[in-house]
Amino acid sequence: MVVSVLEEMRIRSLGVIEDAVVELSPGFTAVTGETGAGKTMVVTSLGLLLGGRADPALVRIGAGSAVVEGRVTMAPGDRAAVRAAEAGAELDDGALLISRTVSAEGRSRAHLGGRSVPVGVLGDLADDLVAVHGQTDQQGLLRPARQREALDRYAGAALGTALEKYGAAYRRLREVAAELSELTTRARERAQEADLLRFGVEEISAAEPQPGEDAELAAEAERLGHAEALASAATLAHAALAGNPEDPESVEAGSLVAGAQRALDAVAAHDPALAGLAGRLGELGILLADVAGELAGYADNLDADPLRLAAVEERRAVLAHLVRKYGTDIDEVLAWAGQSAARLAELDGDDDRIAELTAERDALRAELGGLGQHLTDLRTEAAERFATDVTAELASLAMPHARVSFAIRQNEVPAGEAESGIEIGGRAVAYGPTGADEVELLLAPHPGSPARPIAKGASGGELSRVMLAVEVVFAGSDPVPTYLFDEVDAGVGGAAAVEVGRRLARLARTAQVVVVTHLPQVAAFADRQLLVEKTNDGSVTRSGVTALDGEARVRELSRMLAGQSDSELARAHAEELLAAARASL
Repeated sequence: MVVSVLEEMRIRSLGVIEDAVVELSPGFTAVTGETGAGKTMVVTSLGLLLGGRADPALVRIGAGSAVVEGRVTMAPGDRAAVRAAEAGAELDDGALLISRTVSAEGRSRAHLGGRSVPVGVLGDLADDLVAVHGQTDQQGLLRPARQREALDRYAGAALGTALEKYGAAYRRLREVAAELSELTTRARERAQEADLLRFGVEEISAAEPQPGEDAELAAEAERLGHAEALASAATLAHAALAGNPEDPESVEAGSLVAGAQRALDAVAAHDPALAGLAGRLGELGILLADVAGELAGYADNLDADPLRLAAVEERRAVLAHLVRKYGTDIDEVLAWAGQSAARLAELDGDDDRIAELTAERDALRAELGGLGQHLTDLRTEAAERFATDVTAELASLAMPHARVSFAIRQNEVPAGEAESGIEIGGRAVAYGPTGADEVELLLAPHPGSPARPIAKGASGGELSRVMLAVEVVFAGSDPVPTYLFDEVDAGVGGAAAVEVGRRLARLARTAQVVVVTHLPQVAAFADRQLLVEKTNDGSVTRSGVTALDGEARVRELSRMLAGQSDSELARAHAEELLAAARASL
């Protein structure tokens, strides 16, 4: 049962399409029309809705922008519905409205459920909504990397979990190897750095500087250098405050202040203001006495020893040498010494670190070998099932004798470079972020023919059918609601085309299938056939995408068969195709 269905798209000013509405069947829809009529614009439009690259060249000449709008019916709990809700989108009667606008200047806007969203949100939603396949996808399938991705996708959750574990170990090994390489290749540079740091730390340690010592010594040198002037000034100041005993006529400041206080005290009781001033004079007297005492002690204790001055200057010279080399002051010198000691410990521990990293690297290689072998085992088992299922599908696509298989191999590392690989099956093999396996899809189209890579052993028609078979197998293991095939039947004709149409119709029983095709044998199996045609002025208008029924469908199939819609033989063949298609389902 289809959970999500793309009901319709409206396309405006995109390529040759001026304004058209594409209404799709929940089952199998075939899109047909003359070459150049604009059928591929259906695929392009859906790509834009699902976050594809916005190319301003797609905007119709003369239009300011191209607009694509889509309506997708959804059921609660569907993965796509959950993602849309997480993005803030709202459903309209159970349908999700998607819009994409591309301006002629290259600007792009996206809306999801009535809300403006980044284009990347549409891309995330696409994974759960639609699988798009066209000629470029067939070419992609020719690349071994894409073939490995296809096999891993088919293998399912078990391989996905193993791949995550392998990836984590692989990334850690890369980190360890990079650090080990840095330690070993820069050993000489690091040794030189260690020598410089060690010299500096030892030089500072030998001097034993103390925090703030340079500032303290500068103050002491200033004091010692002016000791006589300082002593003379202190003596004169002391005499002015306390008097000079050798001069009976000297007047001391303390006596003057005390006399002033006594004069005020005599009348202080008559005025509180004056009493306050008397108190302040008392405080001043006490302060003068304290200062006088300290001045006397200062003069007595002042050291004018020239030997001490010489020692201070010598010590300052030692500290100045350190400051010139390691900082702007002694505090910065000490900070540099601390940081350098830590760095020196780190550098001196390189040998131990190299030993640790080497052991971890070897352990990780051994672990990766085991994880890589597990990946190989899972891929080998999945390859057998995948090949069997695709081969069975090819039998229903008019290739009954074709056989599909996978070649899974690892490239050995030369004996002299064994350390660059991991050991799998007793051999040192090259490895990468997804393991050590190289996966290649092989096809033997006929009995007795050798299995060859599909890039070399498959014709265009065979490649189209292999691609379809692969997608049908995926539909059973990892289904999406809608499949869009852009001329995936290219190179196919005759009975093979009939089988392609029949297989697409069967796929449409469990999913919505949209096919852009030139083959009447394929279109005959569709539940709905849409005709894309231009007007006389070369544009596709709203009426240019028409759902065909009855006689109109017979005429289009006749045109596809014989190039003319009024041929009686072509009409008879078209009716026969439709009848056969109905009868075979």
